[in-house]
Amino acid sequence: MIDNRFAPYGAFALRAGLGIMFIAHAYLKIAVFTVPGFAGFLGQVGFPSFLAWPIILAELIGGLAILTGFYARAVSVVLLPVLLGALLVHAPNGWVFNAPNGGWEYPAFLALAAVAHILIGDGVFAVKPVTFTGGSTATLRPRIS
Repeated sequence: MIDNRFAPYGAFALRAGLGIMFIAHAYLKIAVFTVPGFAGFLGQVGFPSFLAWPIILAELIGGLAILTGFYARAVSVVLLPVLLGALLVHAPNGWVFNAPNGGWEYPAFLALAAVAHILIGDGVFAVKPVTFTGGSTATLRPRIS
């Protein structure tokens, strides 16, 4: 059973946590790993190194959009491939994320959190919320207050 009084606040907590995580990961890639370091890492794991800046910007701008609730559900849909890519990179390292080179538990959890956000909705305090509309084929549309 869903508690309709508090569910919007739970959805907001999920959205805020996901947005902050994306922002923190973008910052980590810039300030700690450095952009050239992250580009080199991408090359080592089989991805084109030119994807470094697009991934960092997607995480930073997407994280801000999710945090503020600006088309956040749609942004979670768009960022899901980034999380699935991270999951593929970390899958060979084992389950626990503190394994050498990081395991796959954390990226898997974040991908599931993004899916939950997409399905549950933005919750309260969203600047520009999005809802599913349509019958047999659902689409994301801005919610008109």
